[in-house]
Amino acid sequence: MLFSRSKGVIGLDIGSSTVKLVELKERSGEWHLQRVGLEPLSPEAIVDGSIMDSSLVVDAVNKLAEESGVKSNNYATSLAGHSVIIKKIQMPAMSSEEIAESIQWEAEQYIPFDISDVRLDYMVLSDEEVARDTMEVLLVAVKRDKVNDYVSVISQAGKNAVIVDVDAFAVQNAYEINYDIDPQQVVALVNMGAGVTTINILSRGTTVFWRDMSIGGNQFTEALQREYSLSFDHAERLKRGEQVPGCSPAEARAILEAVSTELAAEIQKTFDFFAATSADDRVTKLMLSGGCALTPNLRDVLQDRFKVPTEVLDPLRRIHYRETDFDGVWLQSVAPMLAVAVGLAARKVDD
Repeated sequence: MLFSRSKGVIGLDIGSSTVKLVELKERSGEWHLQRVGLEPLSPEAIVDGSIMDSSLVVDAVNKLAEESGVKSNNYATSLAGHSVIIKKIQMPAMSSEEIAESIQWEAEQYIPFDISDVRLDYMVLSDEEVARDTMEVLLVAVKRDKVNDYVSVISQAGKNAVIVDVDAFAVQNAYEINYDIDPQQVVALVNMGAGVTTINILSRGTTVFWRDMSIGGNQFTEALQREYSLSFDHAERLKRGEQVPGCSPAEARAILEAVSTELAAEIQKTFDFFAATSADDRVTKLMLSGGCALTPNLRDVLQDRFKVPTEVLDPLRRIHYRETDFDGVWLQSVAPMLAVAVGLAARKVDD
């Protein structure tokens, strides 16, 4: 189910701080935005990627569906974090039927979980090496209980979870429908949510490296709470550059930049490991997405650290919408938060 695609699906990104919903339609090869919505979640609803209070998530999904006016009950969602394992493996060249029969045995060699506790899926990336009797296969395993938890909240909301994907691939999908792929560049798609940062490195338009890190926007919020004795809500507002009682955005800048430096150091570790284990060149461009990407000065800190062009990904860059249906200024202000939901909403059957 991880790589399934379906027509008419609603993209639903269940993040630890916000639930995002997007509906797209494709006409004559162009994408059109039909519905979009964001609903904040209480911090206790999802902790470390695990749903702790399903009723809060169900309420958020129902509110989004009602307020946005979506008609379809078929939803696509995705997962990230330590419960997701992605591996590129080499297998003997074989038919699709033989792969289906042998993939579980192959997976047992690479997955650090009990194989009975995971949902498996795979995709043949290339069969160009068949002459040498090998083929590249992308293997994805997700803890079964994590899949069940996310599917369950969608079911409790009266919807059908027809697709369960992985955040890294959803962001890649959003990137590919909005930007031209430069085969000369090695691009790092860095999706920074509240609790998890997902890195997906593309070389010649193909995914070559992945990593999920347990760091994100919450670290900024918590640092501001500790430094200025703020409530969670006030710290969130200050993180976004808003004025709050007792502290100004200018005063908070040093704290935000210190956390940005910590995040950059974690990303650096990933890039170093990628460089040490891959034949591909070093990363030449960063594309940032997720709510954390909106943190003031974060883009500048990362660009200064890595000395490569760094931009905030716009998942609506090539997506059309009627100006009478949406507030364009608001859409652009939240666009980086919609990358996963847009990528999910663009999934189609037999793509």
